[in-house]
Amino acid sequence: MKIGLYFGTFNPIHVGHLIIANHMAEHADLDQVWMVVTPHNPLKKKSTLLDDYHRLQMVHLTTEDFPKIKPSDIEFKLAQPNYTVNTLVHLQEKHPNYVFSLIMGEDNLKSLHKWKNYEAILENYEIYVYPRISSDPKNELENQNNALKNHPKIHMIDAPVVEISATFIRENIKKSKNVQPLLPAKVWDYIDHNNFYRK
Repeated sequence: MKIGLYFGTFNPIHVGHLIIANHMAEHADLDQVWMVVTPHNPLKKKSTLLDDYHRLQMVHLTTEDFPKIKPSDIEFKLAQPNYTVNTLVHLQEKHPNYVFSLIMGEDNLKSLHKWKNYEAILENYEIYVYPRISSDPKNELENQNNALKNHPKIHMIDAPVVEISATFIRENIKKSKNVQPLLPAKVWDYIDHNNFYRK
């Protein structure tokens, strides 16, 4: 079975995440997409994160009607801060018959060379990349990005460009703005019921 791993803090998960996950499950050569909830991204301030369990529960609520998309708490069990390469090794040991690959946005591809052991990741795993609108097209990493785009393990997938920001959602909930169209209905109900992101 071929599994695409879609990592994120999902703080909160929104319709953009679901659109990308579903597109990869339906249009890339993957059998399933696992949405891996990261307990703490070393590049993000932990203080802005909702509790791990609540973010995982929102991913459960979002994916329960999508049999090809599964929530994963695999990183909850690993030492923090964790790195993707460690998660991949752990999953491969736990599921030796599965073939794992990564799903990432084009913006993450540009910084892949900064990841821990990125050469080993590229050597051993396929990477499926969905497009993002670049805020700085003349970025100094553009050449690096182009070189990676042509790498045999990297597959550029013509997925919808969805520019929805979890930060934007959190900030607007705090301002009492209506963000319901940006969230799966069950996720909005969960956030509203628990009074999340209001302070």
